[in-house]
Amino acid sequence: MHKTKLSDHLVLIAGALFLILPVVVAFTTSTHEAAEIHRSGLMLSPGGHFVDTYEKVLTKQGGFTGQVTGARMLMNSLILGIGFAIGKIVLSMLAAYAIVYFRFRFATLAFWVIFTTLLLPLEVRIMPSFEVMTRLGLLNTYSGLIVPLLASATGTFYFRQFFKSVPDELLEAARIDGAGPFKFFIDVLVPLSKTMIAAIFIIMFVYGWNQYLWPMLMTSDEHFFTLMRGIKQILQVWIGSQIPEYNEAFALAVLAMLPPVLIVVVFQSWFIKGLTESDK
Repeated sequence: MHKTKLSDHLVLIAGALFLILPVVVAFTTSTHEAAEIHRSGLMLSPGGHFVDTYEKVLTKQGGFTGQVTGARMLMNSLILGIGFAIGKIVLSMLAAYAIVYFRFRFATLAFWVIFTTLLLPLEVRIMPSFEVMTRLGLLNTYSGLIVPLLASATGTFYFRQFFKSVPDELLEAARIDGAGPFKFFIDVLVPLSKTMIAAIFIIMFVYGWNQYLWPMLMTSDEHFFTLMRGIKQILQVWIGSQIPEYNEAFALAVLAMLPPVLIVVVFQSWFIKGLTESDK
C-alpha cells in the first residue's frame, strides 16, 4: 500500500515538474538580454536583467503610435477576461432559469438548439459577427470585444443541470413566503449557485483572457490591444539587423500566465466542488 502511494506521488510530482518547466524556462529566459537569447537560445539559469526587463515591459511606451504600454495591454486583457466571465454567467443563469422553471412550450427544444451552438465555434461565425459590429459602430470598443461572444451553451448546460437538482420544496417554500420569480432567483438560486458560479467564472475568464483572433479583428487602435496581441507584435519586429525583443516577449508571456493561475489557485476548491457536487 505504501509503495503504491509513493509511486502515485512520484508520478504526480513528475507530471507537475513537466508542466512547470516551460514556465520556469520562460521566466529565466526573460531575465537575459535579447541579443544573448538570440545567440544562445533558451536559458535555464536566471540573468541579471529581471527588474529592468519587467519595468520596461510594463511602463515603456511603444507600438506604432508609441503610446501603448504593457500595463495598458494587461488592463485590456483583464477587462476582456472579467467581462467575458461575468457576462456569460449572467446570461447562462437567466437562460437556464427560464428553461427549468418557466416550463414554456418547446423549452427542451430551445435548450438543445442552444446546446448545438457548441458545434459552431467562433471561427465559423466570425465574419458575420464582425460585419454586425462594424455596422453598429462598435469596432475598437470594449462592448464590441465582449458582447458578441457572451452567449454560452456550456454555461447554460451546467446551470440547467444544477437548477434541475435543486429540490422542488425550495420553490414551494418560496411561493408560500410570497416570493416572486425574481426574488426566488436572487435570494435562493444565486446563493445556492456560488460554487457553480466560481467554476464557470474560472473557465470563462481563461477563455476570454486567451482570446487572440477576435480582438485582432475588432481592434486597430493600439489602446485596445491585449497581451496576446502584444506578444505577437514584439515577435513580428524584424527590420534589417534589428532582432525581436525576445526577453520582453517572454516577460509578457509570464505576465499573461499570472492572472489565470491566480484565479485558479484562489478558487480551486470552489472550482472542484462546483464541477463535482451533485447533492444540493
